[in-house]
Amino acid sequence: MSKILIRGAKVLGGEPQDVLIDGETIAAVGTGLDAQGAEVVEAAGRVLLPGLVDLHTHLREPGREDSETVLTGTRAAASGGYTTVFAMANTFPVADTAGVVEQVWRLGKESGYCDVRPIGAVTVGLEGVKLAELGAMHDSAAEVTVFSDDGKCVHDAVIMRRALEYVKAFDGVVAQHAQEPRLTEGAQMNEGVVSAELGLGGWPAVAEESIIARDVLLAEHVGSRVHICHLSTAGSVEIVRWAKSRGIQVTAEVTPHHLLLTDELVRSYDPVYKVNPPLRTERDVRALREALADGTIDIVATDHAPHPHEDKDCEWAAAAMGMVGLETALSVVQATMVDTGLLDWAGVADRMSVQPARIGRAAGQGRPVSAGEPANLTLVDTEYRGPVDPAGFASRSRNTPYEGRELPGRVTHTWLRGKATLVDGKLT
Repeated sequence: MSKILIRGAKVLGGEPQDVLIDGETIAAVGTGLDAQGAEVVEAAGRVLLPGLVDLHTHLREPGREDSETVLTGTRAAASGGYTTVFAMANTFPVADTAGVVEQVWRLGKESGYCDVRPIGAVTVGLEGVKLAELGAMHDSAAEVTVFSDDGKCVHDAVIMRRALEYVKAFDGVVAQHAQEPRLTEGAQMNEGVVSAELGLGGWPAVAEESIIARDVLLAEHVGSRVHICHLSTAGSVEIVRWAKSRGIQVTAEVTPHHLLLTDELVRSYDPVYKVNPPLRTERDVRALREALADGTIDIVATDHAPHPHEDKDCEWAAAAMGMVGLETALSVVQATMVDTGLLDWAGVADRMSVQPARIGRAAGQGRPVSAGEPANLTLVDTEYRGPVDPAGFASRSRNTPYEGRELPGRVTHTWLRGKATLVDGKLT
């Protein structure tokens, strides 16, 4: 592989430096580096970050290739600056056996646009009744470390306890979709003033908070790791903050859309805003931003949930829940966290690369931008401003809530172990 010299990049938003890539590795970082024999990328003050890591992606393959495939999903990931994604288990068939997770892992190897780490189901068929083959999935070629029934909650406390006990043996983590099912029957949006005015079934904050409270106590009892998927309420923030103060091994994620959008948008009845968990209130959004800034919430995860056009182009009640997010995540984080002064770019690297790699035990990802480290990198034009145009997405689906909205920042280059997957905003 040839040498690449990234000239004048602001590493983690700092002073401009040169970064020399030699093969799969960063060879040197400094000023005035020798470019002889190297392909030169003029960064012109753009921000250089470690390759982003998404702990919560739906790639849909196998079974729902009309929505997304591993190939199209990883192309979308590379377009958004990601070098690793963790693929959720709610496929058809469900990723609850070593065979299925190995299939997803091999498809990721073949795609070449980013590393794909399959997430294994906690229970067989996501049915919440019987533990899936957790040990076999971990021992497989896919080396699964994260397990989740995302899309459904592991609502049975005994099953959740057993899962936490099982994964503790190999330093795994259970990622919980916190939704008490009895409290959300018929729910269509956040329970509050807007749901009452619109006459839509409400989704109360306590349905999320009660599960989180139970699970952090179970994690403390077992001495195991629990991760909270797409945390969305101010009350959930306080529970996680309390749990961390007790030394409980809990981590949590927030999605870009929960950092920016509120339930007021549901007044349009546009199903593009229908998501699980639902968009919450302005008060919740403020609490989530503050918690991400102070580290109570550990990471940003996209919950990239592609759907075919017909599943969203219908009345609200019949529409599928979910939004695509890989190609806009960094822009939303810049708008909500960096441009507001809540995080600097080093903080963004921590929340979107370092910590998700640590939680998922993704070796070689989320590493410092320094000599001797793997060349997993993304270059961002932070001065760019422009409207979101889903027609240009690499994802197979277009269900974005940001169409036409002006967002800052644009990923121009992505490198996976020294190989360019995105150059000047175009996939290689």
